[in-house]
Amino acid sequence: MKGLAMKKIGEIGWVEKDIPSIGPQDALLKPLAIAPCTSDVHTVWEGAIGERHDLILGHEAVGEVVEVGNLVKNIKVGDRVLVPAITPDWGSDAAQRGFSSQTGAPLGGWKYSNYKDGSMAEYFTCNEADFNLAILPENISPADGVMLVDMWSTGFMGAENANIPLGGSVAVLGIGAVGLSAILGAKLQGAGRIFAVGTRPVSVEVAKEYGATDIISYKDGDTGDQIKEATDGEGVDAVIVAGGGSDILIDAVKSARAGSVVSNINYFGEGENIPIPRTPWGFGMADIDIHTGLCPGGRTRMEQLANIVTYGRGDPSKLITHRFDALEDLEEALLLMKDKPRNLIKPVVILGD
Repeated sequence: MKGLAMKKIGEIGWVEKDIPSIGPQDALLKPLAIAPCTSDVHTVWEGAIGERHDLILGHEAVGEVVEVGNLVKNIKVGDRVLVPAITPDWGSDAAQRGFSSQTGAPLGGWKYSNYKDGSMAEYFTCNEADFNLAILPENISPADGVMLVDMWSTGFMGAENANIPLGGSVAVLGIGAVGLSAILGAKLQGAGRIFAVGTRPVSVEVAKEYGATDIISYKDGDTGDQIKEATDGEGVDAVIVAGGGSDILIDAVKSARAGSVVSNINYFGEGENIPIPRTPWGFGMADIDIHTGLCPGGRTRMEQLANIVTYGRGDPSKLITHRFDALEDLEEALLLMKDKPRNLIKPVVILGD
């Protein structure tokens, strides 16, 4: 089979590999829809997780099952499935303690394009298929489904971790696909006023459709100052960090009020340290908490997200701006994520209906 791989830091290319074998609890899949992610950009062009050689990229996919291990009971050949970006080892200590994304090591539930070949290939595998794969509902297309496995799951987690009070105010810093998903998640969590911080017109439009009440442009001045001014000097009840460089926590803490949570879902791909502003953080004593987490995975998570679509609570198709229809198009789609033209939110390569 062939796949699009990280050849080394700063270089991608196509590779030929054997079709992977599976264990007794695993499944072999062929992709029906694949989406490149900004995380792939951090991995390849920033070297965020270190050197990788000929590692097939991709961790956002909907697939069709072509083979299952002899211990798999519920997933069957021919099933069309949501494949979460995070596929934990459910018997691990971290999973038993409620932190399934961290199985085996920090971020250990993130296996695709980290520890093992990812989904940008003709075939890929999923560990613990019964616990990680979810049946794709008939009313959800593969293209829409692939928006759930990472973008929605990560963005919604940002809102879930933010401890948003009913009717409370939220600022979402960064309105790419994850930030937009966080806006929808905050709305579903019961937020009242939602500030979306970003400038890309295509994203601003979706931000409003997903529930943003105020748009803040960082080009108009300091983000924290603008949010403080808009809230009579108080700041917001919750801040969700969904993008930006290593200084973004400065804006987040400056935007927060006492008792708030800064919920980080941003992948910091560069730098050794992340600065926190000493004075706005009350010299470490301002009652502003910082909560981090990795996108939840697993079958139940995927089923819950699918329910939001099925019952009309949200539309993932709004995130898709570019569509392709051939495996070979993955390279162009990934480079779009790297270059981020102004009309881009998320590209998808669709290989099956």
